Amino acid sequence: MLELLKLKPESFGLNISDRSIKIAKLKKNREGLSLASFGETEIKPGIIEGGEIRDQKALIEAIKLSVKKVQGEKLRTNYVVASLPEEKAYLQVIQLPILEENDLKDAAYYEAENHIPLPIGEVYLDSQIVKPVVGHLDHLDVLIAAMPKKVVGPYLVSIKKAGLIPKILETESQAISRALIKNELSSFPVLIIDIGLTKTCFIIFSGYSLRFTSSIPISSQRINEVISTGLGISIAEAEDLKTKAGLSQDFHKKREDGSEIAVTAKRILETVDPLMVDLVNRVKSYLGYYQSYVSHEHLSSDIKEVKKIILCGDGASFKGLDDSLSVKLKIPVEIANPWINILPEFKKEIPELNFDRSLSFATALGLGLRALKENQEK
Repeated sequence: MLELLKLKPESFGLNISDRSIKIAKLKKNREGLSLASFGETEIKPGIIEGGEIRDQKALIEAIKLSVKKVQGEKLRTNYVVASLPEEKAYLQVIQLPILEENDLKDAAYYEAENHIPLPIGEVYLDSQIVKPVVGHLDHLDVLIAAMPKKVVGPYLVSIKKAGLIPKILETESQAISRALIKNELSSFPVLIIDIGLTKTCFIIFSGYSLRFTSSIPISSQRINEVISTGLGISIAEAEDLKTKAGLSQDFHKKREDGSEIAVTAKRILETVDPLMVDLVNRVKSYLGYYQSYVSHEHLSSDIKEVKKIILCGDGASFKGLDDSLSVKLKIPVEIANPWINILPEFKKEIPELNFDRSLSFATALGLGLRALKENQEK
């Protein structure tokens, strides 16, 4: 997390990804929290690629448009808590001796040189202590987050030229974890799989902190393309099939021209199977790596392995994907609840933003929660 201002003005969440800009502003009410303002604007391919801005002018205009057409309450602040691209970030929990606060930043900076695969002068670096769930330690666990300056710079310039004031910048994984982990605490390791339009992010969260992140090119868009090509249907029809029939039902649809689409569940499974095998193998590989080389927690139980997987992002609306992954990985898989830290427990959606759509708003909602927390700490 890169904190840019020490002031505490009201702010909102701004999620900039390769193919969209999403906005979420939360407010307190009698029941707890509610969504005051939200919006989504598509970004044309090529404006941002692999997390790097290629057409800054077009992005600036897209940011302006998203702010202008926000739904709900009008935005009355220019301050934002914004996301940085996950695939460009380096996050790791390191161990340091117990130090005074004024010495900790320097120690984290020098230790980071052993973990960040770039010259330390070329990155923005932030660190925060990860408190143990139980017990007192003879050392400090510290989460370090680094992002190349050449990546961050264009985001800062674009946000400012769009008329906004960046207050805090943080990685997508930090925002997603805040949105999806109840009270930001898990007594055992949890794997979050965020299947976005252009990439899938793996996020392992345990205790009070992120523990491991990685990104792969499998995406919701790629799933649609595989279904479209394999079954000879349009991308729009593939998206419709994915959300209505998925991996467990036959798909029937009558087109406007009178023709029909009729696809059996078996045929759907055969079409996407190579992609699903690839996804499962990658999950197994990262889980193995985490367990062997990264895992280091101080939890209230002896559970060290990932015991639950949570799906979010556009691809999480792929019907039956959770059950299929659970069978193949032998780990319980559930669809995320992006409202778990916002709405009362019995509510999983609001009229303005239905549940399936909210799955792609996890990052924006997490940023909104961070913004609200900052607002309350005035």
